[in-house]
Amino acid sequence: MTDRLFTRTLRDAVGEDLLTTRLSQEFVFADLGAETVEPLLTFDALSDILSTHQLEPPRLRLHRAGRPVPVADYTDPGEASGAARRLVRPEALYRQLREGASLVLDGVDRLHPPVRAATDDLMRLVRERAQVNLYLIWGDSHGFDTHWDDHDTFVVQLAGTKKWQVHGQGTRPYPMKADTDHTHRAPDTTVWEGVLRPGQVLHVPRGWWHTVTGNGDVSMHLTFGFTRATGIDWAHSLLGRLQDVEFARTDLPRFASAEERRKHRHELVRHLVDLAEQHGLDSFLAERDERFPRRQSFALPWAVDGSAPGPDTTVEFTPILPPALVRDGTKIALAVSGRRYTFPCAAEPLLAALSEARVLTVAELAERAGTDQDTAAALVRVLVRHQLALLRRPST
Repeated sequence: MTDRLFTRTLRDAVGEDLLTTRLSQEFVFADLGAETVEPLLTFDALSDILSTHQLEPPRLRLHRAGRPVPVADYTDPGEASGAARRLVRPEALYRQLREGASLVLDGVDRLHPPVRAATDDLMRLVRERAQVNLYLIWGDSHGFDTHWDDHDTFVVQLAGTKKWQVHGQGTRPYPMKADTDHTHRAPDTTVWEGVLRPGQVLHVPRGWWHTVTGNGDVSMHLTFGFTRATGIDWAHSLLGRLQDVEFARTDLPRFASAEERRKHRHELVRHLVDLAEQHGLDSFLAERDERFPRRQSFALPWAVDGSAPGPDTTVEFTPILPPALVRDGTKIALAVSGRRYTFPCAAEPLLAALSEARVLTVAELAERAGTDQDTAAALVRVLVRHQLALLRRPST
């Protein structure tokens, strides 16, 4: 099962301090076993993805020796529904791979359910948005030169082997994508060096330089990337709130005396400090969770015709993070993707059970919540209408 790959399997292998002290701070190596990661993605599944989706650059691209391969070398111009496209030529793609190019495919979590399940599990662990990219290479070449990433990563080796050197933080610790200094350099040291094999996992923190090359055979791995909130994000949120402060919206006293400008600055600082006291880190992170996006999903025909689900119908709760259930008088409220939903307080046990388990049949939901199946089915119909739940008929 891939839906507990991070919250259970990896944490069991690494230890409970993965989140509290090591995440984003230390390099981590773990061997989960090839059989554990095999359900994520196989070559057959990858071939099916490439065959059934019209993937094109830049989502699918090739790199060799630190440079992108010209798209004309492996695609042809085409058209789909009146829109210009670049269509991958399979024989040209094969040739480029034989000659040492590295295939990169972005957003595999949006293409393959097992990878999506593992990605959702990672997002529940770190409580940040995540995306998964695939890297495939043959031979001993490399797609990218020594570099650092502007996000944290978990690298999961699926097939073959690959050489890794992790150098550590460079001359500018914790660099960012939108930063004021991009001239920092890699350190002279190497934190870890080895050959990554199927089932092995690396955690490389943001800003840590690394060198990756082929090992002579094939290598296929997934990189789970996520960007954590920083103090700069919190400060930006405070600046946004300044728009509600009348004094902050007034013009700066450019032509006043130096003393009047000093007083004006002091008053601005006071308002900013007041906002920081009123909207601390806990409040910022809670609001961030409330805005956490759902995956795009559909529940046909249920969401259109409003038909009642049977006791064996499977219900899947769509919010990736379990939302906080807040009592508001005679209502129970929850916030998902920036929207607030209210239900009668009687729905609280059902919402709590579904949020915890994520996937239950209607009958199981009713049993866990201690209510009858008709009541459970009625709530589920409402959840489906508001894109808070998906329904699946029982398999025959």
